[in-house]
Amino acid sequence: MADENHDSAACKRVDDGITRVFQLLGKRWSGPIVAVLVEQPAYFSDLRRAVPGISERMLSDRLAELGAAGLVLREVDEGPPLRVSYRLTTAGAALEPALRELAEWAKVHLPEASACPETSLEPPSRTRI
Repeated sequence: MADENHDSAACKRVDDGITRVFQLLGKRWSGPIVAVLVEQPAYFSDLRRAVPGISERMLSDRLAELGAAGLVLREVDEGPPLRVSYRLTTAGAALEPALRELAEWAKVHLPEASACPETSLEPPSRTRI
């Protein structure tokens, strides 16, 4: 039986902009990569160290996606030694206020993960009164 109080016209589709943002930045690692680059340009090896757990292949893939989206620029520093650095474009840098707000929101509303999340499948125990 359909809910008679439900107004289907009141249900809105999710905003197209929100959908596009999360299709790009919602992919694992993309947000942290941008967050590192907000601080300053970085070499590939520095990004790899700054984003714990990311593989070289995944970092390369995410940087290519962020570059294709117009958020990251890849710059080759002719050597020797040859080094590749990455920096945010103007569009990428414009994400800084939103990322800062998301970080503050997470501090308040998301509990910190345990030190070894893969070993703990149960939520932290709560003190019983």
